[in-house]
Amino acid sequence: MVLVPGALLFFFPLPGLNPQQSHLLGIFLATIVALVAQPVPMGVSVLVAMTLLAMTGTLPAAKVLSGFSNVTVWLIFTAFLFARAVTATGFGTRVGYLFIRRFARTPLTLGYSIAAADVALAPFIPSDTARGGGVIFPVARSVAVDFGSEAGPTAGRIGTYLMLVAFHATYTSSGIFLTGMAANPLIAEFALKIGHVELTWMRWFSGAAVPGFLSLLVVPWLLYKFFKPEITDMAPAREFARAELERLGPLTRNEKWLMAVMVGVMAGWVTSSLHGVPWYGFPNTFVALAGLSVLLVFRVMTWDELLSERKAWDALIWFGPLIMMSDALNDLGVVKYFSMKLFSLMGGWPWPAVLIALVVAYLYIHYSFASMTAHITALYPGFLAAALVGGVPPLLAALALAYFSNLDAGITHYGTGSGPVYFGAGYVSQGDWWRIGFLISVVNLVIWMGIGMWWWKLIGIW
Repeated sequence: MVLVPGALLFFFPLPGLNPQQSHLLGIFLATIVALVAQPVPMGVSVLVAMTLLAMTGTLPAAKVLSGFSNVTVWLIFTAFLFARAVTATGFGTRVGYLFIRRFARTPLTLGYSIAAADVALAPFIPSDTARGGGVIFPVARSVAVDFGSEAGPTAGRIGTYLMLVAFHATYTSSGIFLTGMAANPLIAEFALKIGHVELTWMRWFSGAAVPGFLSLLVVPWLLYKFFKPEITDMAPAREFARAELERLGPLTRNEKWLMAVMVGVMAGWVTSSLHGVPWYGFPNTFVALAGLSVLLVFRVMTWDELLSERKAWDALIWFGPLIMMSDALNDLGVVKYFSMKLFSLMGGWPWPAVLIALVVAYLYIHYSFASMTAHITALYPGFLAAALVGGVPPLLAALALAYFSNLDAGITHYGTGSGPVYFGAGYVSQGDWWRIGFLISVVNLVIWMGIGMWWWKLIGIW
């Protein structure tokens, strides 16, 4: 069934597309459907697509393999390895408990402390599954269990609130940083090739800072109003965090090296847009590779650990070909074809109306996706091109769609990798999950497309 969309386009080209364009589009759509349905692992689907592209003559063999030389792919690969180091050293767990011990004075501040821990880790753990599901979720659940709040009758004590705060903080944190989610660098790649806009680490963060932190301020408070915990005394949470930190002991040698490298890499990313200075202006990828090299040389991470990091190698295998196919679709004019079709429905609209309509559509289409990467790969280029045709300022269009490529994860329990982890804990019913997800999506639209637009005007994005 997953091959049906591709097969139809392969044998019956769309009007206005030549056979090569239609064949490429058919294989690409079949790959996206396979990534969403996942009848086989994502890497298998992409390898099949690569083989078909070459064997059918749709693209030259060198072009098919060109994705593996893309610097964005290597940035994503390296970022996954940083996530492994943060988790393996125990540093991520330590950060979570430090925030709880310091700031958990009420249930609301406990929620804020969990959100703050996620924000602190987001620049260095580019997978919300690894960060939210692998680091923050165990911390939040441990605190809930320590309060006697388990899934079921006791969920309302505090567990329901903590699960929802942790989940909604994770994807919001992903949107604040270029390196907060694996596919964000892919968005920067699309923005450069389609909109001729360079999304540096600092440019991304500066646009997200005010609306992002406002969301992180408002959403935990909103969740507190809807799912007010029955327990109000937070002393046990602080004591539990203190005991866990005592068990972890003082910072280890590896954690100290990791902290130093993380600070250095962050400085490199922040200054990567400064050109003309000999030691500045290096691409983000090579800043990250320099940090990884230090971790390997000083044995914070061993070569065998690098080789065993399945998620990093898996991402390397399937991200490269996806970027290659997206580039080919753009180069062959397929993206322009669909953007013109899409914009024809909004012809004559003022550009603010075009932008809002595209953002709202882009957000709620995510009900049909179980992967942010699949959503971005399939739709971001076309929506960005349509926004540009509609007269939206390029940097504004690129960033608005980029931020909602992360914020769309909150509307369902399957829209991103961390969703099933939090939902699967059993503290929140599916009905409540979807209702609160839709409400928060509306709140995010108001914050990011309301106050955010004012902020973006103030800092010169449009």
